[in-house]
This record gives sequence, structure tokens and C-alpha cells, in this order.
Amino acid sequence: MASTSRQGHSNLLSFIDSTTPSVTTHTLPKRSFQEWDELWLPVGRETVECFNLRDLWNQYIEWSAYGAGAEVLLHGGDKVDQYYVPYLSAVQIYTSKSRASSRNGLSNCWRNGTAYKKLVNPKGSAVDTSSDHEGTQQAQEEKGHLYFQFFECVSPYGRPPLFEKVRELAKIYPGLMSFNSAELSPASWMSVAWYPIYHIPARRNVKDLSASFLTYHSLALPYQEHMQASTSKSLSYTGAWSVSKSEEKSNCISLHPFGLATYKAWGNLWVNPESGDNERIVSLYNGASYWLNQLKVHHNDFIFFITH
Repeated sequence: MASTSRQGHSNLLSFIDSTTPSVTTHTLPKRSFQEWDELWLPVGRETVECFNLRDLWNQYIEWSAYGAGAEVLLHGGDKVDQYYVPYLSAVQIYTSKSRASSRNGLSNCWRNGTAYKKLVNPKGSAVDTSSDHEGTQQAQEEKGHLYFQFFECVSPYGRPPLFEKVRELAKIYPGLMSFNSAELSPASWMSVAWYPIYHIPARRNVKDLSASFLTYHSLALPYQEHMQASTSKSLSYTGAWSVSKSEEKSNCISLHPFGLATYKAWGNLWVNPESGDNERIVSLYNGASYWLNQLKVHHNDFIFFITH
């Protein structure tokens, strides 16, 4: 019976596992970051573990071209591989001002709007580092220097895939490719919008397979480690989390989402009450909402997802 075959199974976790990027990490001496706020660096360690942003974006090359496949167990017990294309929905990168300035000389580019004007396109998406997305001066200083931010405004049908978009933005903001995670403050994050494109084998009139997702990921490794510890319980089911972590390479880290929003995820195909999905999806939604509120960010895709 369908209810028996799906008992305890979570298509939501299957999606999360299939779309979570894993990046190779390396270590640098802590003295390399003397100008940084000590709160940003791990306590009691002489080295700092980090990953290169370029390596993170490279994880999306194949997904951007062909889609990321997630196994979905249907109500009748059949399985399909549903493919999703990732799109850069939002990103904020905070650094120390001195490092951002010395890296490429563009630290003040946003003040006169030159970079903004170059990156605005006729369809409406834009890089925006204006005060609309900034809180008080004190709060801003605690976050670090806002090197770059982007919020997508274009319809999903008019967006380039994530890797293509990042490569375009990096032409003006090379730090997108050259920074490593240890150079970013804990306020740095990104959101990826995942839209379905096809499934194998093909099925007709499977309405639930039209679901889309919005995932939120930290770009700062120390904070990412904290998020993994605090969300391990909400992301685990039948030992799946512990298995994925034990099999993970020692020099690799998976950037599991700390937040999530869904669109058209109807019925219990995506929220199976027998798997703990109800609590999990509420926890991840609250994580996204809390994060955006803390940073005083108006995230267009998030507003659309939760109001439709």
C-alpha cells in the first residue's frame, strides 16, 4: 500500500540532500586574520578552516546546465528523479573593509552607484548596496563591510542559471571568485531558488512535482559549523544525517541550508507527517524568516513564496 511504502520517508530531505553543495576546505594560520574581529574566528585554534568561494560556485556548474536530480517517492510507491535548476535569488557578502579595499579597489564603488548602474538590466534585477538594505550604522559595523549584495527581481523565466549569473557579477565584483570563507563575516549568506524542469521517467498530471524551493546557506564557515550543530536534529530522520556526516570527507564540508521556503509544495508528498517534515519545514522556515528580519532584508523571492 502507498501509505506503507512511504512510511517515514521524506521527499523534502531527499531534495535538500540532493541540492546541498559540498566544498573542499583548507586551513590557514590564524595570524593571517589579525585585523579581524575575534568574534568571527574560532576560539582556541591556531588555524582557520575555510573554503574558496570559487569552489562553491563550481559546484553549481553541472546543476546549472542539466539540473540537480532528487529522488521523489510518489503516492503509489513509484519513484521518479525530479530535476531542478538553481538560480541565484539573493546574496550578501560582508568582509573587513581593509581586505575588501586592498583586494580590488572597489570597496567604495557602491557609494557613487557606478557598479549598481552597470549591473542593472532592463528586466529589473540589480545589484543594490544602497541604504534600503542596511540597518543602523552600529548594526552595519557589527556585520562588517558590505562588499556586495544582489537581490533578484526578474521572473524565473527570465533568469540565467546560478553559475552563469555569478560569473556575470564577478566581472565587476571579482571577490565573488577570489574570497575565501574566512574573509567573510558571519552575516554573509546566499539564497538559491530551485525550479523544476523535468522528471525521469516522465509522468503526466503529477501536480505535486511542480513544487519550487528557496534554500538559505551561510557563506562563513565558523557560522556554518554552528548552524550544522544547531540544525542537525531538525534535518535528520532515520539516521540519515549521521550517515551523511560520517561518510563526508574530512577536508570537505556540506553547506546545509539553515532556512527554507516552498512554493506549490502541496499535500503530503513534500510534507510527510510520518517523517517529521511538519516540524522540519516550520523550523527551516523560521530560520529563514528570523535571518532576514535580523539583517533587515526585504527578499523578493521569499515574500513571493510565502504569499502564494
